[in-house]
Amino acid sequence: QVHLVESGGGLVQAGGSLRLSCAASGSILSANAMGWYRQAPGMQRELVARIITGGRTNYADSVEGRFTISRDNAKNTVYLQMNSLKPEDTAVYYCNADYWDSEYWGQGTQVTVSS
Repeated sequence: QVHLVESGGGLVQAGGSLRLSCAASGSILSANAMGWYRQAPGMQRELVARIITGGRTNYADSVEGRFTISRDNAKNTVYLQMNSLKPEDTAVYYCNADYWDSEYWGQGTQVTVSS
């Protein structure tokens, strides 16, 4: 069992920045992938960014060039740097850990971008 705890959400004006953190209770080195997802009210949860074994990353088209996912294996922590935030980025952001045969989610952190 791996517990994920997100932090760093909050209220920011459009054009601003936030950095989300996801601290894992276990090693993230053995994870196939670590990712960030988001869910806006009335919408399905969607992939925002993902970093897989070996360091390759992929992003949703809507955040490409504005968001950066990174990981610190020594701290078992994954980050999401979000720049040039837009009101449409408003959502609950969830951390995800894919350990090949099991998957874990954090409790989510709210990000609200005001116009």
